[in-house]
Amino acid sequence: MGSPPTRLHALASFVTHWVDPLLRPFADVLPGFCVLTHVGRRSGRVYRTPLNVFRRRDRVVFALTYGSGAEWVRNVLAAGACDIRTMRRDLHLVRPEVVVDAELRDLPWLPRVIERANRVSEILVMRVAEPTSAMAAHERRRAR
Repeated sequence: MGSPPTRLHALASFVTHWVDPLLRPFADVLPGFCVLTHVGRRSGRVYRTPLNVFRRRDRVVFALTYGSGAEWVRNVLAAGACDIRTMRRDLHLVRPEVVVDAELRDLPWLPRVIERANRVSEILVMRVAEPTSAMAAHERRRAR
């Protein structure tokens, strides 16, 4: 969406193919982590992406470590919703919004310092919705 590449942008492919598969089995039970479930906007395939997550009352915030052009971000923006599993709880998130904020005010202090050092200037903010499943809606659409 317009921000310059982050320091970690070049590692995105490595992380996707090597680190994510190692984190995925237990990211949903670690504090500060989640597994985000989203649907590919072109393929229709269901993806599960481990991420850092920060809860702010009725909002959930993700630091866009690889920028707003990351595939998972583009899929969530296209769908307008996603599901996450964090601390063994399922949440349905809606109304995704990319926010450019070089100060990263919505992040806790330590992640804020780390992400600012990595030149991260974008976050994805989403609202917690009623407990329904985006994946169930996706399956209903596919069944038609």
